[in-house]
Amino acid sequence: MISLLAIPATHPLVSSPVLIFLIVLAVILLVPLILNRLKMPHVIGMILAGMALGPYGFNVLARDMSFEVFGQVGLLYLMFLAGVEIDMYHLKRNLRKGVVFGLFTFGIPLLAGVFSGMTFLKFDVLTSVLLASMFAAHTLLAYPIVSRYGLTRNRAVVIAVAGTIFTVLGSLMVLAGAVSVGRDDEFGFLIIGKLLAGLLVYCLAGVYLYPRITRWFFKRYNDPIAQFVYILAMVFLAAETAVWIGIEGVFGAFFAGIVLNRFIPIRSSLMGRIEFVGNALFIPYFLIGVGMLINVKALFSGWDTLYVAVIMCATAMAGKWLAAWFTQRSFRMMPVERSLMYQLSNAHTAVALAVVSIGYRIDIFNETVLDATVVMILVTCTVSSIGTARAAQKLKLITLSDEPVEDRDKEARMTPVVNTLIPVVNPLTATELVSLALMIHDVKPGGHNHFYALHVRNDNSASSRAVGQNSLDIAEQTAASVDVPLHPIERYDLNFVTGLLNTMEERDINEVVIGLHRRTTVIDSFFGEKLTQLIRSTYRMIVISRCYIPVNTVRRIVVAVPDKAEFETGFVRWVKCIGNLGRQLGCKTVIFSTQTTRKSIESVLKYGKYGIRHEYRTMDSWDDIVLLANKIIDDDLFVVITARRESVSYNDYMASLPEFLQKYFVQNNLILIYPEQFGAEAVVPSMGDAISGDVEAVPSALWVRLTRYMAALHRLKRRWFNPEKRNRPDL
Repeated sequence: MISLLAIPATHPLVSSPVLIFLIVLAVILLVPLILNRLKMPHVIGMILAGMALGPYGFNVLARDMSFEVFGQVGLLYLMFLAGVEIDMYHLKRNLRKGVVFGLFTFGIPLLAGVFSGMTFLKFDVLTSVLLASMFAAHTLLAYPIVSRYGLTRNRAVVIAVAGTIFTVLGSLMVLAGAVSVGRDDEFGFLIIGKLLAGLLVYCLAGVYLYPRITRWFFKRYNDPIAQFVYILAMVFLAAETAVWIGIEGVFGAFFAGIVLNRFIPIRSSLMGRIEFVGNALFIPYFLIGVGMLINVKALFSGWDTLYVAVIMCATAMAGKWLAAWFTQRSFRMMPVERSLMYQLSNAHTAVALAVVSIGYRIDIFNETVLDATVVMILVTCTVSSIGTARAAQKLKLITLSDEPVEDRDKEARMTPVVNTLIPVVNPLTATELVSLALMIHDVKPGGHNHFYALHVRNDNSASSRAVGQNSLDIAEQTAASVDVPLHPIERYDLNFVTGLLNTMEERDINEVVIGLHRRTTVIDSFFGEKLTQLIRSTYRMIVISRCYIPVNTVRRIVVAVPDKAEFETGFVRWVKCIGNLGRQLGCKTVIFSTQTTRKSIESVLKYGKYGIRHEYRTMDSWDDIVLLANKIIDDDLFVVITARRESVSYNDYMASLPEFLQKYFVQNNLILIYPEQFGAEAVVPSMGDAISGDVEAVPSALWVRLTRYMAALHRLKRRWFNPEKRNRPDL
């Protein structure tokens, strides 16, 4: 018989390292192109290519150390991506369901495996239990498929990913117990106790140390290559530490992804690099390596192998299907969600190979079980890949069809085109500003967001041209790293503000994301002359940023909202920006506002389904903002929603806001938002309008006149009908 461990000793046809790498790259390039025409998943194509090129096929390539290294790295990379791409908010919401599914998908296949091993295969109890531990565990081999369909936040996917960790740990516990019985003829409670204690210490140390070390590193090193290498080093450190304490490395990689999740926003250049390297190289290498292990000839080596393989495949797949069925019935999920959970948990590779190798080495398994395990890997990986693609496609169509087509068309027509202008003065701040602009918007392919980077110069010197071109190049590269088109604009004009305003008119810009200037002299104001002139010259939305640390390292977002902010033209837009920012960063958002304004904010966030961790705190008056000075730490991001004069939400205390921020928040990370006011598409978004998404446009001239009257009456009432505040000096 040909076993898994007996790789043929014949020399492969290709031995040159350059030619080997060229063949692998050709497979990675051509297989997806061919399978796209056949409408088959890429995963199964890579496995089939490995079977054809490997030692059990045409023996073109040998499964040498390069495939061992890259294959192991690809498996860890796959589990790390599953952890880093998962939405922590949805994970916490579905954690109970994930635990239930984990218990089902571990316990049912384990019991079914013991029963089938003792009944149909006539194994003893120890062999049956060790065999069943292979059925209980699974590998998220088809996870790239659901990621490609954009379903990583779907509850079925989140539940399947959460259940994976229980199956891996449970199978390893069973393996440790079976090995102790096979070696010492008694159950090693001490071994299990050490494993559990090591697991507890490992998780506590990772949760405490990893975030602190990562935040320290990201604050001090902004080089993208250094950050990427650091993330990979931390992933493989977690995997190797897990192996050292007796746990599989896949658990360590998945755990590292969960812990580092909030430091890697989905729409960031770092995430783009991680996904690109994994999907382009490491994960395909792993899949090709799995294919090289599969020996189809084992099916014809004897009826015993075929019989054992059929029993193992039927038991493994039936147990996983029953687990998904019980979970669906328990939580009243859709049949297509059951299919997706089942297919994601149906592939057996990593843990199955580890269990069968250890069992064969200690003489619990024979060669028949080894060959049948290889066949089971081929069958389950094929079924899982094809089934996941079909279920993901159906679920995507159901998700899109939940809303009537006419409603989607109406919403698409009513969604305003947002043209965002990002002035870049020097290369040092270009990356930060572009990243912030991308995070505060829900950027989709073919969406309504257009981004422009602008550099204004007023001289033709070579140094000025070089600085401008370098700034625009960096801004364009930052946007390109997350597949977002950005249009660079280099302009010669009288001064910065004039060039900015002219560009806004020419490009129909309705939003500006700009950095706060740094004070150079004692008499210099907080905003500076340029920003002050810009605020007075336009009523478009302006986002002013001053961050001393990278945005992805903040612990909280604290938002201060003035009274009557819901009556401003750009209310809905800035609330959406806060929702997008909170969703990207994954940190808690604390909103200070009045009770009335809170209802409108809550409605917009609820209608947008942002799914962020947020809480509301009451701030009865804008002058209470002074109380926040002692509540905001250096790792917080303080967002202030302010207003221009003669607008509804403006009050007298805002006139002294710059001096107040300079005095009490000089070391804090700040974002000041001037919402759009008196705009051409002026709207009054009520709570009902925010929920329905239907906002009526009001003639701008009438709205300007109305808001001015309301603002005047409001200030008159506050000043003359409240003597206590009337006599109170300004902050």
